[in-house]
Amino acid sequence: MNSRTQGSLGATVPDVNELARPGRPRSAVEALPAYRPGRDAKQAQQDHGVVDAVKLASNENPEAPISAIENAVLHAVRGANRYADHRGAELRSHIASWLGVNAEQVTIGNGSVGLLQQIFLTYLDADDEIIFGWRSFEVYPIFSQLTGAEMVRVPLLDDLTYDVDGIISAISPATKVIMLATPNNPTGTLLEADDIVRIATAAGDGVIVVIDEAYREFVDADTPDPVAEVVPRFRNVLVTRTLSKAHGLAGLRVGYAVGDAEVIADIDKVAVPFHVNAAAQAAAIAAIDNIDEIEARCAVIVRERGRVESQLASLGWWMPHHQANFVYLSTGVNTMHYATELEKRGVVVRPFDGEGIRVTIGSAVENDRFLAAITELGVLK
Repeated sequence: MNSRTQGSLGATVPDVNELARPGRPRSAVEALPAYRPGRDAKQAQQDHGVVDAVKLASNENPEAPISAIENAVLHAVRGANRYADHRGAELRSHIASWLGVNAEQVTIGNGSVGLLQQIFLTYLDADDEIIFGWRSFEVYPIFSQLTGAEMVRVPLLDDLTYDVDGIISAISPATKVIMLATPNNPTGTLLEADDIVRIATAAGDGVIVVIDEAYREFVDADTPDPVAEVVPRFRNVLVTRTLSKAHGLAGLRVGYAVGDAEVIADIDKVAVPFHVNAAAQAAAIAAIDNIDEIEARCAVIVRERGRVESQLASLGWWMPHHQANFVYLSTGVNTMHYATELEKRGVVVRPFDGEGIRVTIGSAVENDRFLAAITELGVLK
């Protein structure tokens, strides 16, 4: 039993005035780096005295939600005095029918990042190991530190793809989770289906392999779908996706995961009650019901990505093979210089100090703003 009751007489209580701050956070939390969202355009305007800055830092969809989603949200708001369905049964059923799986294989979360946090809390204790390629999604180290797990970071290859052999060789008896972001954030590179199968096979049922597919909708059309091709073969594989990017629901926060029914049941246990609100559930259902309209918008973004890549290549930039709604430029030690100079020209990007900058594909007008700015800056030799 881990609780006790004790009277106040004779108890030694620290003098609040002697504490550095109120309360005593866990050591893991004290050492935790805060997640840094992409800078807002207004911040750049204030810092650099520019007007009409554009934000290309957070991989958001440049288009407002489709009308069917707007109508669904407005209808849901009328019932906002009541709690939403905690399990989101209707949304789970929609997702299951859409993907051709059983509803018991599906769960929903507060964005896919909320589901990732649930996965970390479900499977990782102090001294357990988690493996992920690096650089990758920056919440992986944050969530790892929160659980006290040991991080095994496998460096990306020179072409900014995963070192699959390195990941497999890093698996040990202490490994509990392997994270595979594909397309990878921030490099945009894809992990081939055969390589996912190799990793899942090497890991075995005792290791959860998470295929983090936040950018699935922007990959080449002929790319195998892990939900159809990998999940049925491996009980230890879990696919997470979000409706924030392609579907334009970043402000509502809804994602989903697909995997073995027992894995889904386990990660459901640590969900915050009513973690996906009614408006988000209604919006997600409307998006799925109108998926053709969503896919048409994604096709526009993919075409714009190709146009931006072509112009960057003509300027002399080397780039990885992007498969997401952004491009990545390896700017090395000049990263913060580029990010600051672009902001001064009204274009907010996402820098990774000492490594590179990630630039979201926005509208054609926003992309032209970026291309004009980067052309003016040129490629530093």
